[in-house]
Amino acid sequence: MTLPKPLDQYDETSAAAALKKLRAQVNQYREAYYTKDQPLVEDYVYDTAYNDLQALEKKFPQLITPDSPTQLVGDETLPGFTKVRHDIPMLSMGDVFSVDELKTFDDRLQGSVGSAVTYNAELKIDGLALSLVYQGGKLTQASTRGDGIIGEDVTANIKTIKAVPRTLPRPIDVEVRGECYMPVSSFAKLNEDREQRGEAVFANPRNAAAGSLRQLNPRITRERDLSVWLYTIVNAQDYGITTQADALRTLSEWGFPVNPNSRVCRTLTDVDHYITDMTPQRQTLDYGIDGIVLKVNDLDLQAQLGNTVKVPRWEIAYKFPPEMARTIVREITWTVGRTGVVTPTAVMDPVQLAGTTVSRATLHNVDMLKEKDIRIGDTVELFKAGDIIPEVSRVVTEKRPADAAPYQPPTACPSCGQPLVHLMDEVALRCVNPKCPAQITEGLTHFASRDAMDITGLGPKVVALLYSHKLVSDIADLYRLTAADLADLPGFKEKSISNLLNAIAGSRQNSLERLLFGLGIDHVGAKAAQLIAQAFGTMDKIMAASADEITAIKTIGPTIGQSITAFVSNPGAQSLINELAAVGVNMTYTGPAAEAEAAADSPFNGQTVVITGKFADFSRKGLTDQLTALGAHVTGSVSKKTTMVVAGEDPGSKADKAQRLGVQIIDADQLAAMLKESQTE
Repeated sequence: MTLPKPLDQYDETSAAAALKKLRAQVNQYREAYYTKDQPLVEDYVYDTAYNDLQALEKKFPQLITPDSPTQLVGDETLPGFTKVRHDIPMLSMGDVFSVDELKTFDDRLQGSVGSAVTYNAELKIDGLALSLVYQGGKLTQASTRGDGIIGEDVTANIKTIKAVPRTLPRPIDVEVRGECYMPVSSFAKLNEDREQRGEAVFANPRNAAAGSLRQLNPRITRERDLSVWLYTIVNAQDYGITTQADALRTLSEWGFPVNPNSRVCRTLTDVDHYITDMTPQRQTLDYGIDGIVLKVNDLDLQAQLGNTVKVPRWEIAYKFPPEMARTIVREITWTVGRTGVVTPTAVMDPVQLAGTTVSRATLHNVDMLKEKDIRIGDTVELFKAGDIIPEVSRVVTEKRPADAAPYQPPTACPSCGQPLVHLMDEVALRCVNPKCPAQITEGLTHFASRDAMDITGLGPKVVALLYSHKLVSDIADLYRLTAADLADLPGFKEKSISNLLNAIAGSRQNSLERLLFGLGIDHVGAKAAQLIAQAFGTMDKIMAASADEITAIKTIGPTIGQSITAFVSNPGAQSLINELAAVGVNMTYTGPAAEAEAAADSPFNGQTVVITGKFADFSRKGLTDQLTALGAHVTGSVSKKTTMVVAGEDPGSKADKAQRLGVQIIDADQLAAMLKESQTE
């Protein structure tokens, strides 16, 4: 909500009621944005609600509560990461939305210090705040901002980012801070890959970066092509640095990536010129920026001005207004997801917006469609959430055609024709037909996706082909496919048939959390699946667990607990799990928590292993993950350091070289026996 009436019309009673609603709304937005990395609304909607809350609290300071979002910094830490206390808090910044507000900020500082202030102007990177600690010139700890006082230790993940130096040119003890981000080009490729695999796409590069850095498995972070810009040296004066501009130069000399687009501004006119110069570059940069940061350049003056409880007094963020475009809605289409949720999309006349041509925009759910009262023929204003995802801001009602009737959402599923329903407490329309073709194909695609069973080659098009030829109707059918089944399908030849069947066979060995996530249980994401699989160890124990036992796992709420128990109590689900077990799908957790114990007595522990050739029962990635979990160091080429080569069919030159060097070579049968031995230790 935003305030329905001007500030001066509120008394204490009406203000208390409005504040209660605003706090609940802003807290909901904060949790989605900071903790779940899944924003509910665009930035300017959040900013408007937050600023209304701040303004109302300023008028009625006696109504401020300690848990108000205005009294908090950043996000909460996630489970599974070691907590890190920041000796010097990592504060957030105050923000303004106009040059007039910048002038107010400048006037306040000049009044406080009694003279003109020189600023260092920098781009506001749309990423995740980060602290790096070096001891003796070596990187020893990396952490997120968290709530500003306590962050998350992400050292292992940060070490996978090439741009972060492991060693400095000087053996100094220092803490530096900056922003972790995902390049726009990498974000586009990541979302394209996820879409092809039937996985949910990220809303914007900032959330993709946050979700990628806050992974319990560093291998995932390594694959996501993250980078960093550094802009702060903590206690910079200890190193003879006197200004923010000098700090940036020093960071660069020490080998850190430093954004080149900063500028010393001696007047507000300089600042205005900087904003004018930088604003058009938003669409040409390969990283997201959502504003300009002004910092007092003199570090002694920064210290003199100090901080409030939440923000430094010596810096401010100027936020860019969202770029808008107008177009006409010609159609509203509906798609069915794997859980039966039916989502509307506006199809519009193509229009240029923030550097790309836009002709479609998600409307999220039927409630949003009704709330915005979008009709066929309406002129709408569009913006790009996070400068990436097109969304409808509002209807230009004064341009509405006289014959534009209120839009009526569908009552039947666009895929199977069965009635759509509104389940209790849900905003979404849903198809509850378990035989709905769209749900089945979406479910199969999700099962094969990278974060689930990771079956290479089984994307949406192949799934649709298999389903249309009546070769699969549930996920267990995938494991019954034969070469003869695929031989007559268009586009399939001997090699592609072999590759797909090998990938499916290899997925049988995946750890339990992948299967649990792949089943597509409502509300059970990849992180929740890992925590639950790790806690219970086997599918049998999960199926026997009560909702209360599942909810007892830290961060697993009652919605997830009830959803899992409802799923496993369904006879159809029980039958499916039994079928999967019968075709050899692993039902045991073999993930990270089990690694140290399993590796201790494993025949692979301490070995430097090279994998070569093809394996009927393993994917290359799955086998690499298993061997690594059992203490092996898997490399890509044979050398004098190699101690074992795992050779499948057609092993090639690597096996020949291993033989010449006298390196131990094991075949697929020996591999299977050694893996079995490792699991029974």
